[in-house]
Amino acid sequence: MGTTDSTAPTLGGPTATAGRRGADSAPDGDGAPLSAVDRLLRFLPALAAYGFLVALLTAADTSLSDIARYTGYAVWGVLLPGTLVFRSLRRRPHTLLEDLAFGAVVGLVLELVAWAVLVGLGLQSVATAWPLAVVVPFLAVPGLRRHWFPRGYRRMSAGWSWSVAGTVAFTSAYMYAVFLRKNPVLPNSETTLQYIDLPYLLSLAGNAKYNAPLTFPQAAGEPLHYHWFTFVHMAMGDLVGHIDLPVIQMRLMVPALAALGMLITAVVAHRLTGRAWAGPVAALLIFAVGEFNAIYPNNVGSWTFGAPAVPLMSWASLSLTYSQPLLMALIGVVGDALRGRGGPDGADTGASARIPALGRGAFVLTALFALASSAAKASSLPVTLAGLAFAGLMVLIGTRRIPWTIVGLGAIVAAAQVFATAVMFRFESYGLEVVPFGNIEKYWADPQQTRTAVTQGAVVAATVVAYLLNHQLRMAGMIPLIWRRRLRLEPVQWFLLGGAIAGPAAYLVVNGFNASYFTLAGLSFGVLLSAWGYGEAFDRAALSAWGKAVLAVGTVAFVLLLTYGIHHYAGDWATFAGKAIGDEKGTKSYSALVPALAAAAALAAIAAVCGMLWWAAGRTLVPALRRRGGIVLLTASLAAGAPSLLLDVQQSREVPWDGAWPLPASQVEAARWVRSHSDPEDVLVTNTHCRSEFDFNRPGATCWNSLAFDLSAYSERSVLVEGWAYSPRLMSEKSGTFWDQALLKLNDDAVYNPTADILGRLHDQYHVRYVVVNRKTGPESPVLKTLAKQVFDNGRMAVYELS
Repeated sequence: MGTTDSTAPTLGGPTATAGRRGADSAPDGDGAPLSAVDRLLRFLPALAAYGFLVALLTAADTSLSDIARYTGYAVWGVLLPGTLVFRSLRRRPHTLLEDLAFGAVVGLVLELVAWAVLVGLGLQSVATAWPLAVVVPFLAVPGLRRHWFPRGYRRMSAGWSWSVAGTVAFTSAYMYAVFLRKNPVLPNSETTLQYIDLPYLLSLAGNAKYNAPLTFPQAAGEPLHYHWFTFVHMAMGDLVGHIDLPVIQMRLMVPALAALGMLITAVVAHRLTGRAWAGPVAALLIFAVGEFNAIYPNNVGSWTFGAPAVPLMSWASLSLTYSQPLLMALIGVVGDALRGRGGPDGADTGASARIPALGRGAFVLTALFALASSAAKASSLPVTLAGLAFAGLMVLIGTRRIPWTIVGLGAIVAAAQVFATAVMFRFESYGLEVVPFGNIEKYWADPQQTRTAVTQGAVVAATVVAYLLNHQLRMAGMIPLIWRRRLRLEPVQWFLLGGAIAGPAAYLVVNGFNASYFTLAGLSFGVLLSAWGYGEAFDRAALSAWGKAVLAVGTVAFVLLLTYGIHHYAGDWATFAGKAIGDEKGTKSYSALVPALAAAAALAAIAAVCGMLWWAAGRTLVPALRRRGGIVLLTASLAAGAPSLLLDVQQSREVPWDGAWPLPASQVEAARWVRSHSDPEDVLVTNTHCRSEFDFNRPGATCWNSLAFDLSAYSERSVLVEGWAYSPRLMSEKSGTFWDQALLKLNDDAVYNPTADILGRLHDQYHVRYVVVNRKTGPESPVLKTLAKQVFDNGRMAVYELS
């Protein structure tokens, strides 16, 4: 979490810190040599956050040996090689935390290359040694040895380090409450519930251990045109660290990547804004503040504008969790290359001038992070490209010169996007299509045309306002920055603003639930600019120490009061708001938006009254209040979404999570038996293609979802035909029918109508070794025992071996 000194925390704007070299940091080694105690104290925030996470993992029944192995894997297989390479690419050191945070992200990129070589050549058995390919040259080449022990680091203040560490600890506690404590590593009963997507994601990680590129494990040999780099990372954790994949998925990977995301957010915000305290603010905005709404419980069915950042980022969308650090690092190096490009003679005129530029290595890092982001999350690069295009246009208009730096960066990112679209995704759209306002038009739908033009216009405007409140309120900090600069922004600020606009704009233009990830990609840009603007506004307020304390306590009180109100009175408030507009039964197209809009209106009215009282008190009773009401209002606006995190914790205790379906322990037991008694190239046959919300306890229920993934997930083997719902070709075609009905019939006949010819064909032509029968789905034919050897039976599940 960085290093510490005794310097008092400050937001450190250009006016407040000009000429004060040590306001936010101090050169490492200045003054008297540090004692052993001082050296320990420098790393105490990081050690405290790590120790707290270890305690949470242990409380969630994670073995200390798994934690130790994963720590070793992260240090040896990601952090060490990545940090060495990053140091060789950046010009001068800034802080140790920056080297480690950027180094860890570079390590994720290098890991992809190592995986492709190892799996492509069948060298998985020596995967633990791959970092030597980096370590040895950095030991042997004289010019590279200096990167082992660089000098000249600046030490961040103790307050800054503890703030970042506290953010990591707070988010770790959230994950423990909503995910770790509620989900066993492996199902431990026949009634264990698990979110329906997790077995699918686990199956991709198992596939990544043996296939480069990945294939679709639920249909053996089917190509997987998908953003699958996340699952390479999981596979490398297994291959390098020798850790069971379910332990990585259900315990270790999510909190580790989220912590990295917070750290890289903090250092990028510091580097681009020149304000150290923009780092913790940006990290809080993206990881601890969610969407503004007045709904409780807010389960999947009541999500109004797609995927919310808080629940899905944490554990259900592993690709988002993995891609977040990559995208933030990409924003950081692109933004660094743009720093000062609009100042006189190319000089950096902002507060970030105190931070050494990365230099030409920023372009190499841009290429690395763009390539890794390309198939980490498909929404990352389009938003980045849009941000660069917007910045280029605005700089061109302002200077009447072609901004060649932006053009070059755009070319690098565009090349990565072309690579992803053509090579990785093969132009598959996963069901996304251009339908302007397709994701929100249902809220203003009026098929019977019963509204007047004025009323319909008001409903449309209210829908847009509800969307901006829901996802964009935490970006309010950019408003004072843009206002005071009168749109005379620096290139890096145009870039951040362009990305912040492009994310939600893409959601409004591209139809489909997955389009909401464009919004979340834009959030990464927006929170940086918001933290930048908040820092400037905070500096202008010039609060005393007492004033800062009052603001902090007041903000916490506001969040807790708002949380309490939503938790206890959301239902009553929705009823009241519905009655107020004549929608008592909640049947209007916009009914779902009414609670949040009404709550926002109520808070705005309260703010207006408080603002008038504040103005009056400042003029007559308390002069110190003058010109400080704005920072209070801005702080409250940014914090208005914070209850979503706390409410999600409470909801996890009171309400089952939508989409958590039974995953019986007996099914997983059979799959893991197969894993232990088969080779990676063996193919399986199963009669289960659907996942049942009621564990097949409803006689006569038909197979309707094709969401069975558990056999391929826990066996780490490909299945001839399992669940096909998430296959790229069917997602694009929006079809639910398996594309090869003859193969599906052959697969199912092996269980229900077996013959020697059918089993022989499966064995010889399709390399099937085991037939795995789920008797809850349907009992096997008695003939199967006479044609194949039964090798496993736990009552519910039976496994037959073909020879």
